[in-house]
Amino acid sequence: MLTLYGLPNCDTCRTARKALEAAGKTVEFRDVRADPLDAETLTRFHVSLGNIVINRRSTTWRGLSDDDRAGDPVALLLAHPTLMKRPVIEAGGTLTLGWDTATQAVHLGP
Repeated sequence: MLTLYGLPNCDTCRTARKALEAAGKTVEFRDVRADPLDAETLTRFHVSLGNIVINRRSTTWRGLSDDDRAGDPVALLLAHPTLMKRPVIEAGGTLTLGWDTATQAVHLGP
């Protein structure tokens, strides 16, 4: 089983979930807006994935002040869950970010 962290209305999250389920994977979906992640989980994501876990192209990011943008990434994600780049997929202790060909290869095979 794997866990997909994202938003239900995110096209990339929906595409990833559909592909994973079509490949026979059991997917637990975690809506980060309806069920926000805790600081420990977000810290784990940040340590594993780095600053790319922050979606700097989002409208949420553009609405932040320069002081907010310069703040702690985990605190930003706690305050603004939709700022997380999506999807984050966790399987067997491995974290991946996004739904590009490299991520698809990890979760679906070559």
